[in-house]
Amino acid sequence: MKLSAAIFSLAFLATSCTTNRAIIDFTRGSDQLGAYLKVRLSLDSSEVVFYWAGAAYAFIPGQPTKKLFDFEGYNIAKAVKTAEGYDQLAREVMVFKDTGTGRVLDSWPNPYTGDTVEVFQIWNDPANVRLRQADFDAGKLPVHFTRMGDGQAGMYVDGWIAYPSPLPKKDFPENSRSDLYQAGELFSFFFNEKDLRNRKMPSIPCHFSWTRISDFMPWMRMADRPGHIVFVGRGYKLPDGFGALPDALKDYVLQQQPLFAKAPDSFSAPNMSSWKYFKKIMGERAAAKH
Repeated sequence: MKLSAAIFSLAFLATSCTTNRAIIDFTRGSDQLGAYLKVRLSLDSSEVVFYWAGAAYAFIPGQPTKKLFDFEGYNIAKAVKTAEGYDQLAREVMVFKDTGTGRVLDSWPNPYTGDTVEVFQIWNDPANVRLRQADFDAGKLPVHFTRMGDGQAGMYVDGWIAYPSPLPKKDFPENSRSDLYQAGELFSFFFNEKDLRNRKMPSIPCHFSWTRISDFMPWMRMADRPGHIVFVGRGYKLPDGFGALPDALKDYVLQQQPLFAKAPDSFSAPNMSSWKYFKKIMGERAAAKH
């Protein structure tokens, strides 16, 4: 463990004068940041991989919910100390899979439109976050903790997103519902508080769940349809990083975009998203025709 990280991991643990045992105050900004780093990342700047799998559903008013496809993915990240706190440097991948065979989809027969559409996998590079101590102190980040009894605790991040869409409706009438991108990204992480207090562990085991609610993916060409797509996934922190991913997913990444086998080495912005990536690829294809 690097010295600065070791000092920080000791500093975020307060000691009770009466019981002489570590106490974590989840209402204190410094404790929140320290806990976040151990749960989501690692205090020694090692790469951390979170793996997940699940299914996506169409949620359309007045119609039964329909399962669309499965998915599988991971985020690879590391924490780098800065003057203001830490930088979370990350890339993330998610692939869409056939519900019957489990193969990665290149195309998908849309049951609502009758068209077979090209599938765009998710390649988000970068997916970085500034973790400023001042933001934790001021409660500006949607990161919260809760004790769950029997030594278990949870960290949850409820992200409600709204910003100008990278895909303006006039330019992408089949792919974009409006000029405002709106989505919910809801994460819950579950861990043992004893591990969190263990000063010898720069990173701790945890499991998590993820739910995303958004407009239909741009490549589904359902911009004129009511309803939303709901992603429901669950996963865990891999103890041995990228090498511990399922072989099929790992091999696919190494064949398609091997850069995603590692976290970034430095902070860059803006972040990539599935909407931005779709626009990027469509722009490159248009440029290649001229």
